[in-house]
Amino acid sequence: MNILNPAVAALTGFLLAAPVASPVMASETGGGDDVAALLAELQKPDQDGWQRLERQITRAWSRSGSASADLLLQRGREAMRSGQTAAALEHFTALIDHAPEFAEGYHARATAWFMDGKLGRALDDLRATLAYNPNHFSALAGLGRIFEDLSDFERARDAYRAAASIHPHRADVKTALDRLNKRLDGTAL
Repeated sequence: MNILNPAVAALTGFLLAAPVASPVMASETGGGDDVAALLAELQKPDQDGWQRLERQITRAWSRSGSASADLLLQRGREAMRSGQTAAALEHFTALIDHAPEFAEGYHARATAWFMDGKLGRALDDLRATLAYNPNHFSALAGLGRIFEDLSDFERARDAYRAAASIHPHRADVKTALDRLNKRLDGTAL
C-alpha cells in the first residue's frame, strides 16, 4: 500500500528528474504493508501516540534484511554520534555499495554529508532516499532544511509540506512551515 499523496508525488517527481546512480525499484514503499499501516495511523491529526509510531517506522526503515548491512548502518550511526563524520561516511558508503537499494543507507549518508557541509552530495543522497522510499518524512524534512539553507524558500516550503503531509506531528517541520509561510506570504497558515 502506497500512501503517497499528490504533493509528495510532485516533489518526488521533481527530485527524480535527474538520474540516480543505481536503478530505482518503483515497488519500494519503505517497509511494506506494516509500515504503510503505521504511516496511515501517523497521519491521523488526533494521534496521541505519534512518537511511538515514528520510532516503529524508523526502526522498520533501518532493517535492510542483511545482518552485515545493518551492522554497517549501526557503525556509521555510532561514528556520527561520536563526531567521526569521515568514518561515518566510510561506513555508509560501504553500506550503499553492499545494499544499493536500501533507502536508509542513503538517508544516513545524506545526514553525514550535511554535517560535513557537503550540501550537493547530501541532496543527491536525499534524492536517492526518496527514489527508494517516497514516504521518508525525515528525508523530506532534510531536503527542506537544505533548500532553506540555500535560500530556495519555495522548494524548502514544498519539501516541508510534503513531510508534513506524511507526518503532521513534527514540531520542527511545523515551525519551519510557519517561518517560511511568513517569509513567502506574509501570513502564517
